Amino acid sequence: MNHPAMNSVARRNMALLVAAQSLGAASAPIIISLGGIVGQMLASRPALATLPVSLYNLGLALSTLPAAFLMRRLGRRAAYALGAVLAVVSGGVAATGIVQGSFLIFCLGTALAGYYGANVQSYRFAAADTVAPPQRAQAISLIMIGGLVAAIIGPQAVIWTRDAWPGAPFAGSFGAQAMLALLALPLLLALRMPKGGQATAGEAGAGDGARSLGEIARNPRFIVAVSAGVVSYGLMAFIMTAAPMAMVGCGHTVGEAALGIQWHVLAMFAPSFVTGRLITRFGKTQVTSAGLLLIAASGLLALAGLELLHFWGSLVLLGVGWNFGFIGATALLTDVYRQENAAERAKVQAFNDFLMFGVVAVASFGSGSLLGSAGWNVINALMLPLIAIVLALLAWGARVNRETSHSV
Repeated sequence: MNHPAMNSVARRNMALLVAAQSLGAASAPIIISLGGIVGQMLASRPALATLPVSLYNLGLALSTLPAAFLMRRLGRRAAYALGAVLAVVSGGVAATGIVQGSFLIFCLGTALAGYYGANVQSYRFAAADTVAPPQRAQAISLIMIGGLVAAIIGPQAVIWTRDAWPGAPFAGSFGAQAMLALLALPLLLALRMPKGGQATAGEAGAGDGARSLGEIARNPRFIVAVSAGVVSYGLMAFIMTAAPMAMVGCGHTVGEAALGIQWHVLAMFAPSFVTGRLITRFGKTQVTSAGLLLIAASGLLALAGLELLHFWGSLVLLGVGWNFGFIGATALLTDVYRQENAAERAKVQAFNDFLMFGVVAVASFGSGSLLGSAGWNVINALMLPLIAIVLALLAWGARVNRETSHSV
């Protein structure tokens, strides 16, 4: 975190954002691991059991645009603090739903948590915006290390608090979710980022002259960056959601499926220690492409057999591939907007996350039904053409960039 090229303000903000990410990103594992279980307890029909998780993902996707608007109007510090306050409320609402046996109230709590999720996802952009361009990839990687800590904190919070409320299993876990957000609040209030997330005070209010979203969306760099991010994240979410069900359906135990997901989550975040350096050395396009190739390799390994090692190996490759693809695509996106224009930055970052997490929400809704109707092998085979298309787009984008640089 003490990167020698960063000034003291950037280093301070980076430390606070990593700590806030470690606490804030722990909400998602709590909701995802318990949402279906609590849904089975409270829902009137079994088909509705996964609705709380789907509503969390949908709430996250729908919150990206209003969250970005508030960041632009209030500044990142105030907007992030508001998100943490709402997370405290959402945890309390979800816990109340469990205590009262109300599926509707519980779903309201998980949906509200999506707003906090949208804020937490934008921490990576806050980190990138507060450093010089050569340091952005490493700044994004540092923030993702917080996700590794969160992947430990979240499940441990579930284990330690699931029986904390007598007669209401898991209510204490959602109370813990609220407490984690409360702990993040002073960290977010300590941020010293100018309004709109500008890197320097001299840039405050530099929103005039922003290009329209339509003009930006036609930019080849935008098309390539968003396509890579959407496919990397969407495929990871789709396969990760379907994998435990597929493993149990193939005769493996629930414990073996849970262990596979643990290894997958570790593989998602552990490479963050080196991903930024790899991008600095080899380039954003190359690392993003490597991530997509690893995701394709995970699909091929899944197609090779149904033994435990096929599932576990596939999930590990999927996690590493997501890390390279997601961080690489985020770094590519920072080249799309003009860094000095706060309004342009905000709209590009928000639209990117809206598209990405909209796809993730659809994936969480549809993975179970597609697994049941088409099967595990079909799911893994279908992702290969998508990856091939994005790899072609990355090659096209690299060629356009070379031609543009030569013509200047």
